[in-house]
Amino acid sequence: MLYYLSEWSRVWGPLNLFQYVTFRALGGAATAFALSLLFGPAVIRRLAALHLRHPSRLKDVPELDAHYAKKNVPTMGGVLILGTTTVGALLWAISTNMLVWLTLAVMWTMGIVGAVDDLLKITARNSKGLPGRWKLTAQALCAVLLVAALWQRPEWRPMASDLAVPFWKTPLVTNLGPGLATLFALLVLAGCSNAVNLTDGLDGLAAGCTGSVAMSYLVMAYCAGHAVFARYLRIPFVPGAGELAVVCGCLVGACLGFLWWNCRPAQVFMGDTGSLALGGAIATVAILINQEITLILVGGVFVVEALSVIVQVAYFRWTGGVRLFRCAPIHHHFEWNAKDALAREGLDPGLAESRVTVRFWIVSLILALAGIATLKIR
Repeated sequence: MLYYLSEWSRVWGPLNLFQYVTFRALGGAATAFALSLLFGPAVIRRLAALHLRHPSRLKDVPELDAHYAKKNVPTMGGVLILGTTTVGALLWAISTNMLVWLTLAVMWTMGIVGAVDDLLKITARNSKGLPGRWKLTAQALCAVLLVAALWQRPEWRPMASDLAVPFWKTPLVTNLGPGLATLFALLVLAGCSNAVNLTDGLDGLAAGCTGSVAMSYLVMAYCAGHAVFARYLRIPFVPGAGELAVVCGCLVGACLGFLWWNCRPAQVFMGDTGSLALGGAIATVAILINQEITLILVGGVFVVEALSVIVQVAYFRWTGGVRLFRCAPIHHHFEWNAKDALAREGLDPGLAESRVTVRFWIVSLILALAGIATLKIR
């Protein structure tokens, strides 16, 4: 909406800044961050008043006694991420851009699914929540929506039908067809949203790592939407994709703002409301700019978290009850090891969670920078 102020630049020159994607991406990030700080306390109080408390997972990780203190922390704080990201995007992105609306639509769809999941966990007082088939149905609906929308525009159709890979100048596969394109989009959406959900197990972990991933895709979306840069870097040019950089900027600001309240000791948790929404938004941006495979590198932390659960379950069944990791997802394995290491060093074992979280942030940031580097190395 603020973009249209640039039309009055002839009256006051500085208004010309609003036409630049870079300025509006920074503005969106600042807006989402500021709104998170401003409304965070009210949201936390409201969630607590509604008794939307974090459901205990102590039966899953009984040895990690630091998690006992979390059983009364308000959850479903993802509503703060959804709200601040949406307001920031509506203010700073071009309101007629369909790619922006597609991203927000998927984010809200997954956020609503996550909210239902959280409510079922709280009311039933267990960690099962919404059956997986219903989550998959929502993800499939989003995949169909995305592919159908891209198929309607000839200039956008390659984003759905082509498979681009890092370090390669041309698409590895072209003309997937609507059926395969939808299945691939579903794989990306389901994989990313569920992986972010699995990562959300330590204070600040998911918010910090998602912020790094969103920052990387901000750069990639800007380049994909800039004809000159896209041609120079030999990446797919997507008309209008620059506005996705604004959305990614809002995601970065929202994650940092949420992290303000979610850092250890957390005052609020995002719950599935936030983790599924964030994963869905990131996956949608990746699909819309044809950088889905790069997500494996950029979101490497999420990939490892998801794989650790799959490997743990498979190994447990194969060996008849032997665990490969001390606990899965793998951040709990490292938390357990860090707790033992701190005890040996004569330090407070309660610092284990912070040590693991910060190290995961560092790895996530390095992977985000590596993902940006793939734009040039082709």
